[in-house]
Amino acid sequence: MSSAAQSPARTYRVRTYGCQMNVHDSERLSGLLEAAGYTAAAEGDDADIVVLNTCAVRENADNRLYGNLGHLRPVKDARPGMQIAVGGCLAQKDRGEIVRRAPWVDVVFGTHNVGSLPALLDRARHNAEAQVEIVESLEVFPSTLPAKRDSAYSGWVSISVGCNNTCTFCIVPALRGKEKDRRPGEILAEVQALVDQGVLEVTLLGQNVNSYGSDFGDRGAFADLLRATGRIEGLERVRFTSPHPAMFTDDVIAAMAETPAVCHQLHMPLQSGSDDVLKRMRRAYRQERYLGIIDRVRAAMPDAAITTDIIVGFPGETEEDFQQTLEVVRRARFASAFTFQYSKRPGTPAAEMDGQLPKEVVQERYLRLTALQDEISWDENRELVGRRVELLVAAGEGSKDAARGRLSGRARDGRLVHFTAAGGVRPGDVVETVVTQAAPHHLVADGPLLSHRRTRAGDASEAGTRPTTPGVSLGMPQVGVPAPLPVLSSGC
Repeated sequence: MSSAAQSPARTYRVRTYGCQMNVHDSERLSGLLEAAGYTAAAEGDDADIVVLNTCAVRENADNRLYGNLGHLRPVKDARPGMQIAVGGCLAQKDRGEIVRRAPWVDVVFGTHNVGSLPALLDRARHNAEAQVEIVESLEVFPSTLPAKRDSAYSGWVSISVGCNNTCTFCIVPALRGKEKDRRPGEILAEVQALVDQGVLEVTLLGQNVNSYGSDFGDRGAFADLLRATGRIEGLERVRFTSPHPAMFTDDVIAAMAETPAVCHQLHMPLQSGSDDVLKRMRRAYRQERYLGIIDRVRAAMPDAAITTDIIVGFPGETEEDFQQTLEVVRRARFASAFTFQYSKRPGTPAAEMDGQLPKEVVQERYLRLTALQDEISWDENRELVGRRVELLVAAGEGSKDAARGRLSGRARDGRLVHFTAAGGVRPGDVVETVVTQAAPHHLVADGPLLSHRRTRAGDASEAGTRPTTPGVSLGMPQVGVPAPLPVLSSGC
């Protein structure tokens, strides 16, 4: 009989739905599975373990999950020993209902116990029955868990989890819990670990990233963290998402403007331009405060690209309310906007509000909003034609580029640029070029490259290797004010 050491490793695949938090959680899930001896399934091959990391925020999330589970059932029937696991926000919400509706699922785990996945898979195999484990609060901070990163050149770094707000359209606080902040030194250690493996860009993640520090009573912690992160030698770009307008302070604007590595890009969710709607949404800011932030950002950083989120058709939204949203869009001149038609989310206060709007009204307003924003985005992008841009070459950002002899990259302000590729340019390298054409959602640079810098991230991309982080903190965040942020120099 073959020993376990001689048996081929079981393979896995993680499918991710929803926000950047879920994308980063999936990196943790991959790291956990690899630490437990699993290997990633080759592209096109069926996997022994399929993990669905779900979202409860997006429209029709439930239907999408159960549709995907239905497609997986015959695959599992034909593959003895295959296991299916469901995690993420929808698992936290639906719990045992998932196994009731899809009894071929082996494991259900919640947002607070990601680290339990390998043990739950083992237990399900041993007991030959589904395992459902949902805990009500964070067991360990996600940074304690290993992660296999998706990108050789850009990395997510979670600075907090959970949310203390009570927006009436959002179910996230109920599923992710109250905000918990990491210690600054732990965050910087994770960033340093990524940079040591060639990563050039990090994005600091939090449900409300600029409220960082509320857990240990330091209102200036986020601005200090931006400055300290930007001082790490070898790190070329720092981004963050998503801030909340109610907590956005001028020290953050100063940190962005004065720290060369911090990109002049700001994603600032608006949701609505109407003060009445913002009040019903329980958003703790109003139109003039929001526009005041935009004005101060542009005064400090005239080249800043500002993007946003907008919900159309919130319960009770009148035509006048909607006109207020259009007016803010005209005044703010966003580089782009993620626009959503409101739809009920079970478990949210807004789902029970009076004044739910007919679908056709919401659709008509949505089309007017997107037409206006596309016009503004195109106008703003036309202003960049003829301008020199530095691009971090990306992988998979432009599906049609290869046929046109182009690659894609992100400018420092976050804009997507498709450029004519010279030989030897790889994802993770840095190039400079001149914008020759504009479209609403991207730029084109069809001239010769002005420069091309090969990087360690490009070497890793070419070799097919990805950074890994083993987990850089121990247990939950400590109580009390942390030690001051270290001054990092010479890569130490």
